[in-house]
Amino acid sequence: MGAISQAALVQAAIDVNGMRPEHKVHLADEIFAQQPNLLASVLSLSRMGVDMLLLEVPLHILFVTFQAMKRSGHAWAVVTEDLQDQCMQRLTARMRFNEGLPKHLADQVVQQFCDEHPERYLLAFVYGHLGNHDLLCVRDDAEKYLMLVALNLVECVALAGAATGP
Repeated sequence: MGAISQAALVQAAIDVNGMRPEHKVHLADEIFAQQPNLLASVLSLSRMGVDMLLLEVPLHILFVTFQAMKRSGHAWAVVTEDLQDQCMQRLTARMRFNEGLPKHLADQVVQQFCDEHPERYLLAFVYGHLGNHDLLCVRDDAEKYLMLVALNLVECVALAGAATGP
């Protein structure tokens, strides 16, 4: 099991949902100080065609993720650009592998991936939040980049958590 418990994630979501804009700005400053590459990956989406209203979706995911990381009581390694690249390569390789499978097999592979993921609560939250905003059906490049960044965030947190241990 991962470092982020279901209870920590739920409380983090409650925390972020109750934040006023000035508190979110303070949280962004905190993320910049402790996990600057995670913040940069989300903010870079604006250069990839993601409009500012849509940028709120991955920002919310990042805020909840960071709050959950803090609530976990776990010591987190800083996510480096190299770690982000490594995670993105693994993520895109998994997606390419699934593309050639018949639907029933692809569904099984995805279900197994989710069930065995070290941060499965975080992964479920991200899929749920993307789904709530109708972003799981990629219709254009901006949505593709947004989904990749959000899912890569989960992969990076999982590897950063595993790198430092309990």
